Amino acid sequence: MTTQRDKLREDVQFRILRLLQDNPEMSQRDLAKAVGISTGGIHYVLSALVEKGLLKLGNFTAAVDKRRYAYVLTPKGIAAKATLTRKFLIRKMAEYGALKAEIEEVSAELRSEELVAIQEQLETGN
Repeated sequence: MTTQRDKLREDVQFRILRLLQDNPEMSQRDLAKAVGISTGGIHYVLSALVEKGLLKLGNFTAAVDKRRYAYVLTPKGIAAKATLTRKFLIRKMAEYGALKAEIEEVSAELRSEELVAIQEQLETGN
């Protein structure tokens, strides 16, 4: 069974891998801001992704500060991103379906309440 924490972890990993695939030179601070977690949290997740073999570190040669790194997806990382993308889409489509049904239900209730209010106004002559 997938817990809420597992879903959140998968979402964070998916977003990080997605961002790094297009921008391997992103700083940890920029990643943290884009994903919405702390810089320390990004450091922890990046370290775990490197340890799992999903990312590899390389020096970002164009940087003035040679301590900067580029985070490059490995073939294993690309495969993991594809799996996470599939899970993300399935989860978000289910959330969308539930949200759409709730919106339709609330809209129907609102229309019904508005009709009752109009009928009451007509009956009272206001």
